[in-house]
This record gives sequence, structure tokens and C-alpha cells, in this order.
Amino acid sequence: MVSMSKKYTSKLDKNKGVWHNRILIATPCTGLVRVEWMMARYGQIIPTNWSQVEMMQWINSYVPLQYLLPDAENLIAKEVVEKKFEWLLQIEEDNVLPFDFFVKINQYMQKGNVPIVSGLYWTKSNPTEPIIYRGRGNGAFRDFKIGDKVWCDGFGFGATLIHGSLIKALWDESEEYEVNGQRTRKVFNLPDRRWGSPDEGGYGAVRGTTDLQFYTRLQEDGIYEKAGWKKYQNKKYPLLCDTTMEVKHITQTGMVYPLGGIPTEFIRK
Repeated sequence: MVSMSKKYTSKLDKNKGVWHNRILIATPCTGLVRVEWMMARYGQIIPTNWSQVEMMQWINSYVPLQYLLPDAENLIAKEVVEKKFEWLLQIEEDNVLPFDFFVKINQYMQKGNVPIVSGLYWTKSNPTEPIIYRGRGNGAFRDFKIGDKVWCDGFGFGATLIHGSLIKALWDESEEYEVNGQRTRKVFNLPDRRWGSPDEGGYGAVRGTTDLQFYTRLQEDGIYEKAGWKKYQNKKYPLLCDTTMEVKHITQTGMVYPLGGIPTEFIRK
């Protein structure tokens, strides 16, 4: 006979101490990604002693689904600030990471002397162009070879590491608004301005992307200095693109850019 006087239950032993929220990986997502993206994202080499928050996903991932891009990014900013993440790694749904991306990103995190670092990827066009910029309105920056570390003032958010202090400093100065019942702030914005009239003799308009607007605001509003990165405030080119981190740009039909491989002008002979 088996005694039923004792109850056997599982016990959850939850750590009530302080978590080390080192990095948040975020992906603004439409809900549909290629299998190449999934294999690259979840097939990453994980660095040793890599801080993690959600065990099932190895790192704390936050994926806003079916929001307008600035709204999704502002919900990500809210998560960074409220959970006090040290770093934000933004990976877009059409960027396929190299297998050692986390290892190389971790080296920048450990050194902690560069606030924003990106891998290299290319426009989804033929001929293709590198998504690296020095200045606005003057096209892509092309004077580099694969393997170089390129200082610039603009690139995409496709595979970009940003120190959380910059997000927090922007958050403190940004207008509050509501997204689907959630209060957040306009850390990220789409530049979309129109002006003029027939009486003024014409019209003008400015359109752009949230990434370049973000980098411009960091410099124009003195955010580097306010966030504790004073030496970057006066740098002409404060962003670092590490071209050893070669990121693919893929369409929903599976076309990978740059088509036919990296253009020969960027390969060191």
C-alpha cells in the first residue's frame, strides 16, 4: 500500500537578487522571416560567461509585432530604459548575421569604449552600395576595404549595438505618447516635414529613416556628452562600422545582397 499522506510538488527557486541586464536583443518584426534569418539568429556561437535573462532564448529578446517602425522602436526603447539594459542590439528581420557575430559584438561590449558599433551590409539593389555614410545627401561612403574598421556618422539599424546610456539620455528629453495603450516616448522618429505655399513660391519636403535621424539627433542635441561619452560629442564621425562583420541583406523571396558577392572595389588585393 502506498501512503498518500505526503504531497509531492515541484518547487520553483526564483533568484530574488539583482539581475545583470547586460544586453537586450530587439527585432522590429512584421511577423515573417526567412529560414536563413532564423538559422543565423539562433545558430550564433555564444560567448563564454555570456549574461542572459531568458533561459529559453539565451538572451532577452523583445520583438514588437506589426507596429509602425518608429512605434516598434520606441517600445524597444521603453524596454531598455525600464529594465536598465546596459546594451541594445538591434537586428532587423531581413539581415542575416555571420555565425560569429555575437562573439565579435561581445568583444566591443567587454572593452566598452565605443558606444555604437555596426556590422557591414549592403542596399538591396543592383548595383549595390554599402550602407555606410559620411554626411547627408552625398551618397554612400566607399573609400574602404573589407576588413577595415570605418568611422562614419550614419549606417542602418540592421545589426547595430547601442549603449543603453544613449537611449536613456534621449528618453529623458523625448515627448511622451501612447502606442496601442502603452505609454512610451519618441526616442526614434521618422523625419517627415513639409512646408511652403504658393504664396511663398514653392514647397519643400524632408523624408528619411529612423536610423539616420537617431544618429543626427545624438550629435545635434549633445546626447553623447549627456550620456557620459564626451569625447564622442565632438567627433566628426562617432559611429564605428566593423567590416569584418559581414551581414547579408535578404528579401522575402530569398535573394541575398550583394548579388554575386562583394563588389571587387571593396576587396583588398
